Formats: sequence, structure tokens, C-alpha cells
Amino acid sequence: MYPAINAAVIESVEEGIASSCSLMVPCPAAPQAMELLSRRPQIPFGIHLTLVREMPDIPWGPLTAKERVASLLDPTGELFPPTPAGRAALLGQARLGEVELEFRAQIDAVADAGLAPTHLDFHCLADGGRDDILDLTVMLAAEYGLAVRVWLEPGRQTMRKRGLPVTDNDFLDSFSLDIEGKAARYAQRLRDLPAGLNEWAVHPSLGDEESQTVDNGWPVRRTDYEFLTSPQAREVLQQEEIVVIDYRTIQQVWSQSMSPR
Repeated sequence: MYPAINAAVIESVEEGIASSCSLMVPCPAAPQAMELLSRRPQIPFGIHLTLVREMPDIPWGPLTAKERVASLLDPTGELFPPTPAGRAALLGQARLGEVELEFRAQIDAVADAGLAPTHLDFHCLADGGRDDILDLTVMLAAEYGLAVRVWLEPGRQTMRKRGLPVTDNDFLDSFSLDIEGKAARYAQRLRDLPAGLNEWAVHPSLGDEESQTVDNGWPVRRTDYEFLTSPQAREVLQQEEIVVIDYRTIQQVWSQSMSPR
């Protein structure tokens, strides 16, 4: 969304314990993010499929011409906000064909930049928000050789029946955590981590002056960044013998399971 996020994400992967990241293609700092990723082919990243916009001071819209995806726009001709009412309105009127147009535009923009993503996931719409949108995304993943983040039921159960790996345990979104004492809670959650495949969605940013000007969520992002890059985080992983993988592992299994036989 803005450069301080890009910088913090790269550092959290290269110097911290983060392993994969997600790219929001319609956002204004996406070109810079793609340039950073192009110089770091070792960093796995997914496409954070984006149909909503929550920051008035950071405008973005669909990559597809608006007249071709009118059902994805609010009465003012902009993307809906990710409020409960905004999401409900979007999901109530979005035509699947227009969702596909925009999803393909975002995926193809990454391919046109010479980048190779590992997976697809969703911005503020868990599992796409609708069964048919999730089904569409799984179809696109098969076409492009990618995995999909699926973390709600019954989607997880459906994917497992197809031999596709998804998180075994509760998915963590860092925006659900209190800021006070977050580092200690993160460390304890790692110590208490259940066996199996776990996924945490964290949102690092440098929390600099620019961040504080445009993003009300900057304290969440700054505290995420501080923990991810801390010696404490790495020490807990070593003490608990937690194996951190990335989406390349998941992508490989998805690609093998979804390929035509």
C-alpha cells in the first residue's frame, strides 16, 4: 500500500522470521514492491486479490476498466470499503464474470512484470467471501499453477478431500491482537503452537511518519515488524523446534494435485 510496508516486509523476510508475503497489485506502491521482488527471486510471494479499499488517503481501484466491472463498484464508482456493510454490498452485487476479469488482470500484471507468485489469497474477504468466488480462485490457481490460502470451514474440509494442504489450526490475523504486550503474547503463542500446519497473517510496516499520516493501523504494523525482526522471535522458534516453511512447499503440492491426469 505504501513504501514503509514494502521495506518492512522485505526486512521481515530477509532478516526476521517471516517466510512468505502477499502483493496487493492495484495499490500505488505495488510497482515499487514488484521491483523489490524482482531483485529478490528467493522471496516467495502470493497475490493478495484485492476488491476493496479502506484507506481514503491511498486511492486505488480495479485494474480492469471500470465500465467492465461495474458490479464491483459502489454508487460513487469506487471500490467498496471493507466494512461489514461494504463487504455485504459488494458480495451481494458482484457478478462472478467481472470478479474473474479483475482477478485475471491482477494475476496477469504480475506475470507481465516477469514475476512468479506462489499462491493466491484475499484482501479483507476471507476465502473470497462467497463460495463461487472461492471456487473461481481455485480454478485460476490450477490454471496458473498456484496454491490458494483457505482457512475457513467448510472450505478447508473441501480442500483436504481433494488432497490439497490448508492450515490445520486456527488462522491468526494480527489485526485481531491487542497492541499492548503483543511481543510477549506472540512468544507465548509460539510456545503453545499446536502440531500441524499453522499460518499467521502478520502486517509489518516501519511505522514511520508517512505511515502515521495515512494509516490508522500503523501501530499494529509497527509492533508486528518489531517482533518479526527481534532476536526473541528467532530464539523461541529454535527453542520450540518450530519449522518455518513458505508457500513454495504448499504450491508444489497444489500444483501436483491440481494438474490434469
